Amino acid sequence: MLGLKLPTDPRWVNIVEKNIDDILTDHAFCEQKAASTAISLIVSFPEYTDLVNEMVALVREEMGHFKMVHDLITARGKVLGRDRKDHYVIALLGFFPKGGSRTTQLVHRLLIAGLIEARSCERFRLLSEELEDADLREFYRKLMISEAGHYTMFLKFARQYGDRKEVDQKWEAILKFEAQIMKDLGHTELIHG
Repeated sequence: MLGLKLPTDPRWVNIVEKNIDDILTDHAFCEQKAASTAISLIVSFPEYTDLVNEMVALVREEMGHFKMVHDLITARGKVLGRDRKDHYVIALLGFFPKGGSRTTQLVHRLLIAGLIEARSCERFRLLSEELEDADLREFYRKLMISEAGHYTMFLKFARQYGDRKEVDQKWEAILKFEAQIMKDLGHTELIHG
């Protein structure tokens, strides 16, 4: 369903198991950044009313997820750690050339956001199936379902605003690029690392 070209190595969960506090902090910041992305799309493309409406709902949802993760961290007797660079996202942001029409810029941003959500969904699925902690497995199962909806929403908007054939070609190209990025990742206690 997600179309990812390179699945996460299941051994990544072993890294997560040994670094739960780090992964939860990284996850919290991923939720905050997803909310920031939605806000940025509202600010940059206010004329797309249906997109704005969906992004307002997404901001609420992502900040709700942030709170859920933060509550989980504090319930474990920990505090939110510091944010770390997300090399995965940084690499994706460099895929499409800068410039172009506003529509092209919008489509590119939507495709990148959709891909990030797809990879998050895939990682959450893995956590929901493989973590030893039953509560964390259930927590990630619920979030996985939400992430799948976000991925399809971003892709739907990209196809709605751009030329469908061109958007699909770009989607396929960025999926192949993302697979190359993932070959070098999956070795750290980060959601996308």
